[in-house]
Amino acid sequence: MSVELKLDATVRTDQGKGASRRLRRAKKLPAILYGAKKDAIALTLDEEQVMRLMRDETFFSQIINVSIDGVTERAILKDLQRHPVKPLVVLHMDLQRITAGQKLRQRVPLHFINEDKAAGVKQGGTLHHDLIDVEIECLPRHLPAYIEVDIATLGLNEAYHLSDLKLPEGVVLTALGDDPDHDTSVVSIYTPRKSIEEEPAEGEQAAAVPTVESEAEEPEQGEVDEPSSAKTEG
Repeated sequence: MSVELKLDATVRTDQGKGASRRLRRAKKLPAILYGAKKDAIALTLDEEQVMRLMRDETFFSQIINVSIDGVTERAILKDLQRHPVKPLVVLHMDLQRITAGQKLRQRVPLHFINEDKAAGVKQGGTLHHDLIDVEIECLPRHLPAYIEVDIATLGLNEAYHLSDLKLPEGVVLTALGDDPDHDTSVVSIYTPRKSIEEEPAEGEQAAAVPTVESEAEEPEQGEVDEPSSAKTEG
């Protein structure tokens, strides 16, 4: 079920890099709204409101009600520009308008369930998420908040692919086409690498740890010969 999201905005007339820097110093964010065969509009958003909404993953995939000077536009987040060094700092946002009867493309997260109960995990396998989200196409009314992936029956050295996903009504995966190579792995369980070293094969131990043989065995205690001395008869 979709979650309603609201975002307050004002029309931005002052544009350019300098203007954007001034906005960010004032705790505001520059954004643009485009699409639906309408003119693009430069917007100013409240940074605190945006950061609060970003704590919920639905903000990145669901329909947002953007209120612009009292007029509401329905849109989805298409791009989020972050600071190259400070990833938590947002520099700019792209919002795309939607039309009720027109299909849209959007990325939605994957929710994995029964990970600890998966057959392959119980056999000692290691779980690997190959994808965390997928791009879908659907009408706005069919846009899901996420796609659930139940891996309870996934066995050892097995994988679920895009074609294995159970999609909600009216939803298709854009990656799946006529080419079977597009059927990417979504989640897999593999046998972990053994941490115990294998025993060396016969004949390898001597090569690995060479031994030095002495020319003569060391005599036991008490058997050491006294040094000989030359005797001169008188």
